[in-house]
Amino acid sequence: MAKLIERKYLVTFIVITSLFALWGFANDITNPMVAAFQTLMELSAAKASLIQFAFYGGYATMAIPAALFIRKYSYKYGILLGLGLYATGAFLFIPAANMQSFAFFCISLYILTFGLAFLETTANPFILSLGAKETSTRRLNLAQAFNPMGSLCGMAIASFVVLPQLISDKRDAAGQTIFATLSDAEKADIRLHDLAVIRNPYVAIGLVVLAIFIVIALMKMPKTDSEEKQAAGNIHTNKQTLSNLWHNTIYREGVLAQMFYVAAQIMVWTFIIQYADNLGIDKATAQKYNIVAMCLFLSSRFISTFLMRYVNAKLLLAYFAIGAGICTIGAIAIVGVPGLCCLVGISFFMSLMFPTIYGIALENVDSRDTTLGAAFLVMAIVGGALMPPLQGMIIDQKEIIGHPAVNCSFVLPLLCFLIICIYGFRSHKMYQKI
Repeated sequence: MAKLIERKYLVTFIVITSLFALWGFANDITNPMVAAFQTLMELSAAKASLIQFAFYGGYATMAIPAALFIRKYSYKYGILLGLGLYATGAFLFIPAANMQSFAFFCISLYILTFGLAFLETTANPFILSLGAKETSTRRLNLAQAFNPMGSLCGMAIASFVVLPQLISDKRDAAGQTIFATLSDAEKADIRLHDLAVIRNPYVAIGLVVLAIFIVIALMKMPKTDSEEKQAAGNIHTNKQTLSNLWHNTIYREGVLAQMFYVAAQIMVWTFIIQYADNLGIDKATAQKYNIVAMCLFLSSRFISTFLMRYVNAKLLLAYFAIGAGICTIGAIAIVGVPGLCCLVGISFFMSLMFPTIYGIALENVDSRDTTLGAAFLVMAIVGGALMPPLQGMIIDQKEIIGHPAVNCSFVLPLLCFLIICIYGFRSHKMYQKI
C-alpha cells in the first residue's frame, strides 16, 4: 500500500497544513460576528448576513485569478500572495473600526478572503500532489483535520474574549438585549468600545500571517507533477482545460455539490447563535454550543480519515449526508434545547464533506488541469455567500405557521445535504464504470 505521506514531502506537508488552520480561524471568528453586528449596528438578520456575503464572495471573485496566477508562476508564489492579501484585509479592520462603518468591515473581509481564495486554491491541490494518487483523498482529509483546529481557536477567542466584552449584548432579567432602549449618545459610546473589541483579534492574526509569510518565503518547495509539466511546456491551454473539466461529469457535479456543502456549513454555524437566541440564550453562551459543534467536527475528521481505509470514500460521503439530514430534521422539528443539540450534532457528519467532495471531483482530472479544476471547487465556496442571506430573510419572519422561523430556516441546509447524498451515491456508481 502506498504511503500516506512520503518522507521527502513531510516538512512541506506540515508547513502547508498549517495554512488550513489560518483560514479556519478566519472563518469561525467571523461567523459569530454576524449576530454581533446585527445587534451593534441595529440591522436585520438578512442585512447582517452580508458579512458572510462579503466573506465568501471574495472566494468567488478571486479563485479563478488565483488559479491563473499559480499556473503562470508556482504554488509557492500563490501562497505568498495569498498571505499578503490576508494580512492586508486583517489590518484594514483598524480604519473600519475607527470609522464605525459596517460597509468598511465588509470590504475588509472581502479583501481578506482574496487571500484565503489564493491559499485554498493553492494548498488543497498541493496537498493532493504530495504523494501517491490513491492516497490523495485521505491525505487531504488529514490536512483538512487541522482546519477545525484553527476554527476552534477562532471560536474560543470569539466566545471567551470578544463576545463577553460586548456591552451591546448586555441583557435584562427577561433575557432581552437592552441596547435598543438606550439613547443615541450611549449607543455611540458602546459602538466605539465594541468595534475595538471586534477589531483586535483580526489585527493579531494579521501579525501571525506576516510571520508565516516570512517562513514560507525562505523555504524551498518541491515541484509537483503539474509544475514540472508546465516547466517542460507540457501543459494544456486554458481553453483545453475548461473543455476537459466541463465534460468530466464527476468533476462538474462535484463543483455543484461543493457549493451546496459550503452553503450548509455556513448556515449551520452562522445561525446557531440566532437559534439559541430564540431560546433566550445570550451570544457568549450560544457560542459555546458552536465550540462543542467544532469539537465534534474535529474528532470526526480523524474518525472519517480512519474509516476511509475500510469504507469507500464516496459511500461514506453519502452515509454522512444522511446522518446530517436526520440531525437537521431534528433541529427543524424540535423547539428547545434538544433541537439545539440536534443542530450541534450536524457538525459531526459535515466533517468529511469538503475534502472528500474535493478529492472525488479531482480524482479523475488530468494533473495538467488540476490548478483550474481546484479553482472552480474553491469558487464553489460562493455557496456560503448566497444562501445565508436567504436564511436570514426567513429568520426575520419570526414565525411561520406557528413554528419559530429560525427552526424553519434550516430547511435550506436539509436540501443541501440531500444533494450531497445524491452526489455520493452517483459518483460511486460512475467510478465503478470507469
